Amino acid sequence: MTVAPAVLAPAVLLAGPRGRRLCLEWARTWSQNDDERLSSAIFYAAHNLDPGRGVSRVLFGVGTDGSDRDADHGSKPPAPGDVARLLADAPLTEPDGPTLMPALAAAVGNARYWEPPDGEDVLAAAPDMRAALARVAHLLAGSPHASWWTTPVGDPAGDPAGDPAGDTAQWAVEFAGTTVDGEPVRAAAEILELSRVGRAEEGELAERDWPADPRASFSGPWWSKPPSALTRTTRALAGGGPVGLALVEDALGWDAATVHRINLPRDARVYEIDGPDDWAYLCRRYPVRVTAARRQVWYQTTGRIGLWVMPDWAAVAQDVDAVHLTVAGYLATAGRAIQVADDFATVLAGWDPDQTYWLTDVDHAPATAQVWHRGESDWTRAVDA
Repeated sequence: MTVAPAVLAPAVLLAGPRGRRLCLEWARTWSQNDDERLSSAIFYAAHNLDPGRGVSRVLFGVGTDGSDRDADHGSKPPAPGDVARLLADAPLTEPDGPTLMPALAAAVGNARYWEPPDGEDVLAAAPDMRAALARVAHLLAGSPHASWWTTPVGDPAGDPAGDPAGDTAQWAVEFAGTTVDGEPVRAAAEILELSRVGRAEEGELAERDWPADPRASFSGPWWSKPPSALTRTTRALAGGGPVGLALVEDALGWDAATVHRINLPRDARVYEIDGPDDWAYLCRRYPVRVTAARRQVWYQTTGRIGLWVMPDWAAVAQDVDAVHLTVAGYLATAGRAIQVADDFATVLAGWDPDQTYWLTDVDHAPATAQVWHRGESDWTRAVDA
C-alpha cells in the first residue's frame, strides 16, 4: 500500500530527537566554516550536558587533563540559551548536498536506544533552542536536496538529480565482514518465524530473571525493526550510491561493502511509515508485548515508565510484502515514546532511514554487484579491473 509523497514540513524535523539532532548537526557543519563561535558553543554546551561528562566523555588538549575544570580554561561553559542566541544571529545559507547529507548521517549514526541521550541530543531538545532550531528546520525542509525524504519506494521523484541506476532502483548493502561463509540462506517466512520464537523465549527469560524495575541498571535488546536477516534495501542517489551505505545506525566502522540491485516483486504491497501515526498503527494492528525485555533500555532513552509493544513482523507479513521507513518518518519518529493504546507505547529503534524490509522473498540481481569503499568522508565505487 503506497502513498503519494508529501511536502516536508519543518515541524516534522522538530518533532523527534533525530530530526532535532539533524538541525543541530547541520548548524554545526555550517558553523565550522562560517562561524567559529557558534561551532565552539555547540561543542562545549553539548559536552557540559552529556550524561557521561567526565566519565565516558572527557576533553583532552593542551593544558588539560581531561577534567571538566580545564575543559573551558576556567570560563563558564555556554548554556543552551547562549547557543540559541548565536544560532539565531548566524547568517545561515541555503543547505547544499555536501553539508546536508553528512549532517543527516551524523544524526543517524549517533542514535542510541539503550542509554540516555547524549549531550547533543539534550542540547537540541532544550526549550531555549526551539526557536533557533525552527529557523534551521525551515531551511532544511525547503531544500531540494531533501525532496526525496518523504517519497515512497520506487518513486521517480526520489532524487531530483536523477538516479543513474533507474528511478525505481532498490539496492541491498552488504558490509564487509557481516556475513559468514556457509551460512544457510533462509526463506523470509522462516526468518520471521524464527524471530517470533526467539522473541517469545527472550520475553520468558526477561520475565523470570531480569529486573522488574525500569530504572535498574540493566541492558537488553533495544530494537523494534524487523529481523536483520531479511532483505533490506534503499534507493541510490546520483553520485553517492545507495543511501544504505551512509545512513546507518550503530555502525561498526565498516570501510568496504558490496551492493547489488533487487528485482522488486510486481505489484508489491508496501506499507509506508512516514510518521509516528503510521508506526503506531502497525503496533496497534499487530501488537506483541515486549515490556519485560525492553523496560530498562526504552526507559533510558525516553524517560517513560509503562507498558511497551512493537509489531509482530510475522503477522505483518500476512498482509504486506514490505515496510518502508521514509527519511521524514525516521526523523519524526525514531527514539520517541509513541502512544499506541491505553497504557501501551512503543519506540521505533534500530531502523535506518529510507530502508525497506522485505517480508517476502525477493530476487537479487548478482550481475549488478558493485564494490564500494569509504574514504575520509564519502563512499566511492571501486573501479572495475
